[in-house]
Amino acid sequence: MVPFEQEVEALIFASEQGIRAEEILYCLQAAVDANIEETEVLKIIAAIQQKYFHGNLAIELVKINNGYQFLTKKAYHPVVSQLQLQRSKKKLSQAALETLAIIAYRQPVTKLEIEQIRGVNCDYSIQKLLDKELISIAGKADTVGRPLLYATSNQFADYMGINNISELPVMAELSNAANSIGNEQE
Repeated sequence: MVPFEQEVEALIFASEQGIRAEEILYCLQAAVDANIEETEVLKIIAAIQQKYFHGNLAIELVKINNGYQFLTKKAYHPVVSQLQLQRSKKKLSQAALETLAIIAYRQPVTKLEIEQIRGVNCDYSIQKLLDKELISIAGKADTVGRPLLYATSNQFADYMGINNISELPVMAELSNAANSIGNEQE
């Protein structure tokens, strides 16, 4: 067994969100008083990934948003989906999803800009997205009244299962003839 493998595994398991290699290194140095380098931590993480990849286990160690976390293997997604359906209270409404999509693609963006795109008031959706920590306040705009700017958070990447915002589909990929309304000339 690789030295500190169990400690690293415990840190990843205990973390509610993805944990970065730098955080693991800090915890090891502080708790175990170990003289260890980040490259060694990355080797330990790779060993743990191999252990779970080759093992006959339902979980695997995955890197998401520059952090590491244990997730269910894809083979078990159908059964886990049933659990998620039962716990759909945390599911986002259509309005919240639309608001989140606008923020993701136009960030940083003001509430007024979101409302102009959606055509309706977005106070409730923005508040729900802030409560779920999928978006954050990214500052204030340099316009009259200095409105708040909204952007996606690190939790957004976890929620979407991506490493960063550049992995979102390009708008051109989302539009096709089947999705269009009216004539192209309009």
